[in-house]
Amino acid sequence: MRASSEPYAVGVVLAAGVGSRVGADGNKAYLQVGERAMVAWSLDTLAEVADIARIVLVYRQGERGLAEDTVAREVPTAAVEFVEGGASRHASERNVLKYLAPDIEAGSIDVVLIHDAARPVAGRDMFVSAVSVARGFGGAIPALPLPDVVGSAGRIDPSRRTERLVRVQTPQAFRAAALLQAYRAADRQRFEGTDTSSCIEAFTDLEVHTFAGDQRNIKVTYARDIAVAEHLLADRVSSNPDAGSR
Repeated sequence: MRASSEPYAVGVVLAAGVGSRVGADGNKAYLQVGERAMVAWSLDTLAEVADIARIVLVYRQGERGLAEDTVAREVPTAAVEFVEGGASRHASERNVLKYLAPDIEAGSIDVVLIHDAARPVAGRDMFVSAVSVARGFGGAIPALPLPDVVGSAGRIDPSRRTERLVRVQTPQAFRAAALLQAYRAADRQRFEGTDTSSCIEAFTDLEVHTFAGDQRNIKVTYARDIAVAEHLLADRVSSNPDAGSR
């Protein structure tokens, strides 16, 4: 697939969840957002990133046909690989790392990027930054500051503002060998993290850096979020007519 022998990055899109809060009967990753499946937006954006040589879609058990049909119909020019997910986010990440393990151990893959299908508005620059920061420091997490802290009386207390309070997003990216090591250690300890970085922090000394998140990079959690995402994506397409056309 690659002409170069240099180590490359892999982009992983997690689409193995459910859509109970958004009101979907099935997997919210395939809800229509801006006249295409939500997951298609992230796959399409990843396909634009030169530093990402392979794309892997993690699908929910029993939905491989749905995943393949969606990619073939909506992102036909993207080369996408498919891995079955697990019962939790951690299990899905573990499955994809097992799939990639031979190439990670051979030194072919240097960075693994993890992104939620429920964040369809994440732009190309976020993916580029995640890979670059992970290569430079070891781990990369986009974060937005939370400037206000709620005090004991339930009121916003500006005097307690601190840069340490942030809201994290995806894509998150990590050096592949350390990430694989962390998930193997987690298996041995029967540890299950809430997100990728929690496993990294528990089982490695990898230096994880934050980079600037984006207020527009919303997570589609509730039904009202779909309309917001559609508006944001429409703005992006209008400023770049080629976006979302592949």
